[in-house]
Amino acid sequence: MVNGVRPQLNCNICNTGDIHINGMEGPYTMITIDGMPIVSGLATVYGLSGIPNGIVERIEVVKGPASTLYGSEAVGGLINIITKSPLTAPRFFVDGFGTSIGETNVDVAFSRAGKRVSTLVGANYFRFNELLDINHDNFTDIPQQDRVSIFNKWSFTGNRERSSSVALRYVYENRWGGQLNWEPRWRGTDSVYGESIYTNRFELLGRQHLPTRHPVTLDYSYNIHDQNSVYGTTVLLANQQVGFGQLTTRLAPGKNQDLLMGAALRYTRYDDNTPATASPDASGNLPSHVWLPGIFVQDEITLNARSILLAGLRYDYNSVHGSIFTPRLSYKYSFSAQNILRLTTGSGYRVANIFTEDHAALTGAREVVTAENLLPERSWNGNVNYVCKFYPRRAGFIALDASLFYTYFTNQILPDYNTDPNKIIYKNLDGHAVSSGATINLDFNFLNGLKIIAGATAMNVYRIESGKRLPQLFAPPISGTWTVTYPVVRWGLTFDYTGNLNGPMHLPVLPNDPRPEQSPWFAIHNVQITKVFKKNLEVYLGIKNLFGFYPQEEVILRAFDPFDKNVDVNNPYGHTFDPAYNYAPIQRQRVLLGLRWTLRK
Repeated sequence: MVNGVRPQLNCNICNTGDIHINGMEGPYTMITIDGMPIVSGLATVYGLSGIPNGIVERIEVVKGPASTLYGSEAVGGLINIITKSPLTAPRFFVDGFGTSIGETNVDVAFSRAGKRVSTLVGANYFRFNELLDINHDNFTDIPQQDRVSIFNKWSFTGNRERSSSVALRYVYENRWGGQLNWEPRWRGTDSVYGESIYTNRFELLGRQHLPTRHPVTLDYSYNIHDQNSVYGTTVLLANQQVGFGQLTTRLAPGKNQDLLMGAALRYTRYDDNTPATASPDASGNLPSHVWLPGIFVQDEITLNARSILLAGLRYDYNSVHGSIFTPRLSYKYSFSAQNILRLTTGSGYRVANIFTEDHAALTGAREVVTAENLLPERSWNGNVNYVCKFYPRRAGFIALDASLFYTYFTNQILPDYNTDPNKIIYKNLDGHAVSSGATINLDFNFLNGLKIIAGATAMNVYRIESGKRLPQLFAPPISGTWTVTYPVVRWGLTFDYTGNLNGPMHLPVLPNDPRPEQSPWFAIHNVQITKVFKKNLEVYLGIKNLFGFYPQEEVILRAFDPFDKNVDVNNPYGHTFDPAYNYAPIQRQRVLLGLRWTLRK
């Protein structure tokens, strides 16, 4: 429900997905937990699932490049999931719901606070095992899933200089999608098509305040992502390990200065059974080892009572691609406490890994071709933001937030689906790409408790290649979100109405493709009513996708021939099996019924 942030499904079979910010693809969005780069690379397409809601304090969204502080991958934006402190989390929390299509989700969390040691434990379990096929293509509309996630965070309290925290998370998931008669015995064969993914994931993250003369903080994380997956007859056995450490300190060299300095080191090891890590003579595997040390400095200078200038610079050395500089400059001017103008410009970069980020490289029957040695992508961004707040006597509170953004990309790595219908060709863009647009958000808080949050984004995302202007796929030129909440206090009821609107977006079609090149205008509406009882017990009832919109096109091309055994039969254009055409979930209305109970300390 964040304006300009759009979850995108990239496969109609296994429902791999990512998060787009201002029209840019998912790998441009960096996902962190407590500021640590946890979800990236191999975990991008499946690692976002299973974070227990009971441990989440809040989620921060930063639009635009954030590479100066966070390094690689923070090109389009940053999503930071901040977990609760064991000291302030509820003693016990449970939230469970089921839907009319057979989904079951349970979140449980409990905490224990002590004088020196406190802990928070959270767990999530999700299960769906129904076969749904409302578009009658003999393929599952939603993959069957069985997932469990366990999280444990410890806080050690002492003097501030010696306080620390450490957290662990483990995720296991078994999901599959495919032809309705698929069974595990068909895994990897060409008898019945299925996409089956087993995921095992372990995460460690922590923070330690070091007892030094000046305050120094050590942040560290380590994760292992092991994926055993089969896409039809294509087998991907992949393992990625990422270690990260960062030292930061704050200094006050002047009365009106706040200087942040840091040094970071990131190590990534990746291995799989594809050509991505094969030895030159194909005699064995050569796992990828990438070292990424970096240093950064950021200085916030208060020029006067109304103006603040922030300047930052980061230097990274990638063991494969060499030196990379990313500067940042921001200016804030406060006309008053209710009227603030911000100007920001900066640079971002990203090193792409096709096989770990692009599901289309593995699904279907297309051959993957890498045309050259891929260089890091670079971006330059400018952003103007204006915030205005009003306090009408009888209306409560009104806030306006408006932005203009412009991002210029070089060396962008994009898949070419159109040159050859049997291939996906990857290469650095011979030209440039642009993401530009405007967003506006309105926040109304009325004295009677009614709250309305509404936002809209207009954007133009395209690339210039060989003198031709080509639109970005899955980037609606107009989109919007809204949330309406109204409480009836005397009855203990809260009514919620949420939704999102999407304009026509360009889709991955082939030459002479029978499917439309653009999606229609569509909106997804959701309603929910929550009843609060005594002792912090809540029961909620809702309907997702109230008006039942879903794509009714032939979203899976040639679903009747998933192994391309009959490409030459009544197929004049040589089309092959292709499940990448998607713009909305293939799900009708779903009734949601849940219960939530919180035991405070």
